[in-house]
Amino acid sequence: MARFRLVPAAAVLLLMTACSGQAPAPAPTTTTTTAVPAGSALVVKIDNVAAARPQTGLAAASVVYVEPVEGGLTRIAAVYLNQIPAEIGPVRSARETDIDLLGQYGKPTLACSGSAPQLVPLLQSAGLGTGCQSAVPAAYFRNTSRQAPHDLYVHPDKLPKGTGPVDLQAVGPAPAGGTPTTKRHEQVAQVGFDFEWSDQKWLISMDGKPLTTTDGGQVGAATVIVQKITTRAGTVPGDVAGNPSPVGVTVGSGAATVLRDGKLFEATWSRTTRTTATIFADAAGNAVPAAEGPLWILLAPVS
Repeated sequence: MARFRLVPAAAVLLLMTACSGQAPAPAPTTTTTTAVPAGSALVVKIDNVAAARPQTGLAAASVVYVEPVEGGLTRIAAVYLNQIPAEIGPVRSARETDIDLLGQYGKPTLACSGSAPQLVPLLQSAGLGTGCQSAVPAAYFRNTSRQAPHDLYVHPDKLPKGTGPVDLQAVGPAPAGGTPTTKRHEQVAQVGFDFEWSDQKWLISMDGKPLTTTDGGQVGAATVIVQKITTRAGTVPGDVAGNPSPVGVTVGSGAATVLRDGKLFEATWSRTTRTTATIFADAAGNAVPAAEGPLWILLAPVS
């Protein structure tokens, strides 16, 4: 029975603590990119509320995860495996979901504004991350065109480098079958996503508006995967408003939908441990790989 791996297994290394702001700096304007060192990954936690849009540097990510967080909102974990832009943001805090999720990417550098104090023991037991704002304050700056807390940005070339192995093997020809699809609506918590197949990519809209970046126009993806997950209560009791902080369960199995090449493929996902890869397969166990190009994965809680 054939299966297909999303990424190879490896241990995760994360440590985040609460961080303070830095001196103001000009708004991001550059689109310069640099190469990611071979065998490493950079992950940036990016704000995704309306006040944080348009983001900077999002279009350059190899893989983008949309995570449900408290209050029905979402946050982005952008994984950079090839090129990284000169500036990325707005940067926000890590979540407990990241501990299991990012175990698929070796020992990535995680750029974030910090984490809730309750998470520190769990993050320490997972390893030591050195990309937090408190660990590398010189890499972060404040964008004066934005209001706090949506104003923190990072110069990723000033961060320490992650280690691998990282090898995206889940790229290949489309499987047989599929349902021709040009438009698709999906929901992650209370946030609506729309995907439209145009010019060999899925153009992404969010909450009824095109998702754009300051340095790349409307964001598109070669492949979109809707990974249906369950959530559980986490170590952090909730936010200041009392909203519980859900933890997305990414070890286990469930249903998935894969959008690529203007078609929809029904699939399943499975993952045995936090250090093993996510596998996507059809009902017969055949591989459902991604197409060449940016990949978006929506971690959509089962209602």
